[in-house]
Amino acid sequence: MTTGHFRPWSRRALLLAATALGLGGALGAESAFAADPIKIAVIAEAQAIAGASIPQAAQMAADEINAKGGIDGRKVEIVTYDNHSSSADSVRAFQRAVSEDKVHAVISSYISEVVLALMPWASRLKTPFITPGAASNEITKAIHADYEKNKYTFHGYLTSGELATSVCDAAKDLLVDAKKMTTAVIMSEDAAWTKPLDVGYEECLPKIGLKVLDHIRFSPDTTDFTPIFNKIEGAKPDVIITGISHVGVQPTVQWKNQQVPIPMLGISSQATNSSFGKDTNNASDGVLFQGVSGPGVAVTAKSIPFADGFKAKFGNFPSYAGYTAYDEVYYIADAVKRAGSTDADKLVTALESTDWEGTIGRIQFYGKDEPATHGLKYGKGLITGLMLQWQDGVQTSVWPPEVAKAQIKFPSFIKLTTN
Repeated sequence: MTTGHFRPWSRRALLLAATALGLGGALGAESAFAADPIKIAVIAEAQAIAGASIPQAAQMAADEINAKGGIDGRKVEIVTYDNHSSSADSVRAFQRAVSEDKVHAVISSYISEVVLALMPWASRLKTPFITPGAASNEITKAIHADYEKNKYTFHGYLTSGELATSVCDAAKDLLVDAKKMTTAVIMSEDAAWTKPLDVGYEECLPKIGLKVLDHIRFSPDTTDFTPIFNKIEGAKPDVIITGISHVGVQPTVQWKNQQVPIPMLGISSQATNSSFGKDTNNASDGVLFQGVSGPGVAVTAKSIPFADGFKAKFGNFPSYAGYTAYDEVYYIADAVKRAGSTDADKLVTALESTDWEGTIGRIQFYGKDEPATHGLKYGKGLITGLMLQWQDGVQTSVWPPEVAKAQIKFPSFIKLTTN
């Protein structure tokens, strides 16, 4: 045993030691994971109402997976990029994600034009790519038309055609059967996603008993809807069937300000976000909008816990693309586990056999021989979508009956002459 003078540690040395111990603890926690993480890029419209939920929800899913040990000991790592709602920025981000950041899969965009611009890059760079919110039928059509080239792309949201079916299914129950409505005007923004949506509307609305009196397509840059609403009022339809997303809140604000006496039902992307009431100065009350999930709606056992957890973390409920992005991280991770690999072709095969209960329903993809190749399967027991309505400043589910929380109701300026 040796003896000697004991020299007390200086304050700086103590701090350095504590820091080293803290880092050691953190590194110890990280080293519990295997060296090679499963990397998923999220390229999204972070500044847009509907897009902001995408990276937030994806990170939330990854955190939950990692808290349970990751996938076969591998951490799920989300690498995020803001595409500023630009196709060019999205392409640059996709290239960087694959070549520099070495991601294994990409989740990107609720804008159809962006997704269509990214599809060739998913093919060239052989990287599985899933959209959480784009709707254009052209996406699945392209996969079906040239499967070998486009097989890396998956459509993680309902196609425009399926959205039209979902809207018509709801309109039949809520408007035709319950309110005896017989006429409609279609009002859609001029965009890639609404072309097949409107074709679907024109086909299914007459079948459910709603005669289409007029079909108005407007530029997403439109700021004054006065002439459009005047024209619609002149046609005297029972309902306006909508296809609106990129135009934002303006149609809803002016519908209320101008006291347009006709209800609106259909697709309104911004209405899926819980900030829509505030964003429209509460012009939202009465708006009926299609969704794949919603606050307080138990589509599956996972729906409400996710929505409530998201609100607790971020201060608002997710948009429709938040639900899908959350599910996508989970079933990409599940595909990696089933494939036993992050190899792109093996991942594609595993994703094709996805059978995952997510927040929006039971998720399966159409096969290579079906017209909507790699699109989500639509129907009872799978995904049917919902119809929600803004009532007293909150989103309320009104269809289908098994998850409805309320009957539809309209503001006093809406004149229903048919019920």
